[in-house]
Amino acid sequence: MIRKFISRVLRGKKPAARFGEPAVIPVSSHGITRDRLSSGSRRTCEGLQAAGFKAYVVGGAVRDLLIGAEPKDFDVATDATPEEVRRCFRRSRIIGRRFQIVHVMMGQEVIEVTTFRGQLDENTKTDEHGRVLHDNVFGTQAEDAARRDFTANALYYDPSSETVLDYHHGVGDLKAKTLRMIGEPRARYREDPVRMLRAVRLAAKLGLSIDPAAKKPIREMADLLENVPAARLFDEMLKLLTSGHSVKCITQLRDEGLHHGLLPLLDVILEQPMGEKFVMLALANTDERVRRGKGTSPGFLFATLLWHEVLAHWDKLKAKGESKIPALFQAMDTVLDVQGEKLAITRRIAGDIKDIWALQPRFEQRAGKRPYALLEHPRFRAGYDFLLLRAQAGELDMDVVEWWSHFQNADGEKRGQMLLPDTGADKKKRRRRRKKPAGESVDRSDAA
Repeated sequence: MIRKFISRVLRGKKPAARFGEPAVIPVSSHGITRDRLSSGSRRTCEGLQAAGFKAYVVGGAVRDLLIGAEPKDFDVATDATPEEVRRCFRRSRIIGRRFQIVHVMMGQEVIEVTTFRGQLDENTKTDEHGRVLHDNVFGTQAEDAARRDFTANALYYDPSSETVLDYHHGVGDLKAKTLRMIGEPRARYREDPVRMLRAVRLAAKLGLSIDPAAKKPIREMADLLENVPAARLFDEMLKLLTSGHSVKCITQLRDEGLHHGLLPLLDVILEQPMGEKFVMLALANTDERVRRGKGTSPGFLFATLLWHEVLAHWDKLKAKGESKIPALFQAMDTVLDVQGEKLAITRRIAGDIKDIWALQPRFEQRAGKRPYALLEHPRFRAGYDFLLLRAQAGELDMDVVEWWSHFQNADGEKRGQMLLPDTGADKKKRRRRRKKPAGESVDRSDAA
């Protein structure tokens, strides 16, 4: 009886995977069928496999499908080199310096294809803090899995067989709602300090708990973010703010001690009640838009995050006797210059931010033709939404917002009736502008 029982137990027990070999999980267990992939990622894998290469949908897309979420994009990993991938697809291009990848264009979809990365060694180029600077070393799929940051991201889906290859117990960690680092956390954070931000973002987005071994070093190693290029920090912060869970992410950034020194704006806004209330309202609105599938504006987001820094500088300049509008523009430039040292905000986004800020004093002008001109401004709607947030946070009277709400929706006759009468000061200014010496040309470059 005992021998039969032992034999039955051994027959039912699956053999443990050898080192470097993945657990192969069939579709009957994970439930992801190939039709749940994007058409572009499926065709990219098929094209590479037809050419004799391995190709898998990898990382976040597999993770999201396993937890029942809708992936934002589908990346592919392969044993083909970037040049070989490029030869497989006519509409493709190689990009990147730190690690080369290939963008494959499939209709309107862009698929990011990476070659399996090899292990780091003594020849790997790093800075004095251990951050990897150059990483175009290719390797096996097992080495590639070991190089990924978290176990939940080291998952490979083969569309041809509909199997998931799991090298580091990522499926089990997802079921246990744990975000676990692959390898020794301190070493992995030194290789790429942005992983600390990514840990916070993924934990908040996926509802996971950061494994204690990965969580403990974050507060101690936060200073390493000082050495990360501003462009990478900007990209990661944008992902965090548009994740649909930005409120939770910002709160967790503070809990993990990542806000101090990382972003001047977070140092300030999270320590002043009015600033925090305003920012949290803006982020909550953004999260709601993401959940409803609506678009978000990076310019609007960063305008809200930096606004109270602008207000502080603006008030100081006005206290020194600077004129109101020139002082505002000077404060705007100062704040964006300081922030640019941490985040590489693009020129286009910086322009959007400035437009939203510059419109705010114009909402106070509700007489004459100025309200009509403001309605025609291409950033009117963003400026109005920003004004509404300010009122909701208690920064200004809701009466101003209500007036503009009625004015923009009223017909022509009603709008005319709503306009406030010109003050004596306004009329005096206009008379002074009109009075010119005889024969002198009128310069209208400063006209409102």
